[in-house]
Amino acid sequence: MPLIDNAVYVAGHRVHDASSLDDTYEVMRERDGMAWIGLYRPDADEIRSVETEFDLHHLAVEDALTGHQRPKLERYGDTLFVVLRPARYLDKEEQVEFGELHVFIGPGFVVTIRHAESPNLAAVRHRLEGNPELLALGPEAVLYAIVDEVVDEYGPVIAGLENDIDEIEKQLFGGDPDVSRRIYDLLGEVMDFQRAVHPLTGVLEALLRGSSKYGVDLEVQRGIRDVLDHVLQIVGRADAFRATLQNALTVHSTLATQRQNDEMRRISEASLALAEDTRKLSETSIQQGEEVKKISAWAAILFAPTLIGTIYGMNFDFMPELHWRFGYPLAVGGMLLMGVILYRVFKRNHWL
Repeated sequence: MPLIDNAVYVAGHRVHDASSLDDTYEVMRERDGMAWIGLYRPDADEIRSVETEFDLHHLAVEDALTGHQRPKLERYGDTLFVVLRPARYLDKEEQVEFGELHVFIGPGFVVTIRHAESPNLAAVRHRLEGNPELLALGPEAVLYAIVDEVVDEYGPVIAGLENDIDEIEKQLFGGDPDVSRRIYDLLGEVMDFQRAVHPLTGVLEALLRGSSKYGVDLEVQRGIRDVLDHVLQIVGRADAFRATLQNALTVHSTLATQRQNDEMRRISEASLALAEDTRKLSETSIQQGEEVKKISAWAAILFAPTLIGTIYGMNFDFMPELHWRFGYPLAVGGMLLMGVILYRVFKRNHWL
């Protein structure tokens, strides 16, 4: 049912629980009391009904019908239209869930239109009914209590965001590859929270500026001023969260670049080491080739006299020049000549 709680109050005390909007209007006029009508996602008929009864401005009514409004305060004569963005932190999803609350107040009436579970207006009503002196101060006191509840519910949101930021700082320096996505998502949550909280400063300041003109009780003014102090603190925390997360993105980018540079440096060092090893291996191969050339050259030089000596060392009886007087000198000279020739050939080809 769109009609959640509907009652008439006289001198701060609940005197009638109405079963319908028409019943509320009738008792309110009869008892000269204050009607507090609580609606949850009402249809157009309920909203048009309160519009007609309390002469609400059509622009404010259109805003209430369409929803998706920014936090604001608008005054139409004796009627105030306030839009609030309550929030609650969903720990499992690590998200901030935002609602929307429209409040109409005027002489003798309060109409609240919720579009989400938050805030807990039943708790606000129960608390005010336990303090009839405050409730007797009129619709402005109800508005103060509602805003106070919305701001109080921002506390767990701040705590949840702060805890997530602490975890991100650990991930950031722990090298978690998924931390950039988490930082980006959380930054979006913080920015949405800022859009819900920042305008409240202007809303509360406007209420305080108009308090004297519209005869708002001094106690209510003090309460609104106290809520404003809390809002300013929350705004400061939210701004600090955003700055921290933006710095975290910068640090993450710097660390990622540093890790890439370190990896490139390691690759470069490995490449240089491999090139040095290759160079040394090439030098070794060249040295080995030079040694092989020298060995081969000397082997070839020694081969000629070895061949001649081997042939004439066979001791056959019939061999050319065997008994010739100049055979021995000729053989030795041939050995020396062939050795000298081969030496010069190898020397010219840089084998020796």
